[in-house]
Amino acid sequence: MKRLIIVCEGPTEHEFCVNVLAPELLKNNIYIEAPLVKKSNGGIVSWSSIKRQIEMHLHEKDAYVSLLVDYYGIKDSYAFPGWNESKNITSKKDKLQFLCDCMKADIVEELASRFIPYLQIHEFESLLFSDIDVFRSNFDDHEMDFSKLESAIREFSNPEDINSNPNLAPSKRLIEAISGYEKVVYGSCLAEEIGLESIVEKCPLFSQWFFTLRSI
Repeated sequence: MKRLIIVCEGPTEHEFCVNVLAPELLKNNIYIEAPLVKKSNGGIVSWSSIKRQIEMHLHEKDAYVSLLVDYYGIKDSYAFPGWNESKNITSKKDKLQFLCDCMKADIVEELASRFIPYLQIHEFESLLFSDIDVFRSNFDDHEMDFSKLESAIREFSNPEDINSNPNLAPSKRLIEAISGYEKVVYGSCLAEEIGLESIVEKCPLFSQWFFTLRSI
């Protein structure tokens, strides 16, 4: 049995790892733990702080460590390695790969082989747009404006790209479209119903991360 620790940005990501990722990876004899980012109050903190937590977990015998945090929540002041240089890279995929490579290179050399860096390009909620029909079976018409969800799907090439400005982030779109939407309450449940197969099919960056985790 392999042990995988995924450091999560907040409670929504934690619930997703425990309820959706963990059962699937257990089929490959991989056991997941999903601690929150320390001292964050539900968000990302400086790289130096996250790095300390990553290396602390890597010092635990035979543990693999990864991240589930939102790239667009990172501020310049958090001083992630390669951050300023990454601003010159236009391709989102190449930018995130560059940052992941820089994070891995900044981990103590004897521990780095068990660190799997990952940045979710937008909020976790972007994954929920992998199958918006699931919303129809969970919310009545008077609770939801389904056309707003359809509009988001038409606007972007895949769910991971949904976020044209901070006011139109995935979670903001869901809150606007669904009366009383609570991200922590609904996020993991909806993702579980959507299923990893659909998320992996529709979200290429997440898919790459998932298959990397599954192969440890």
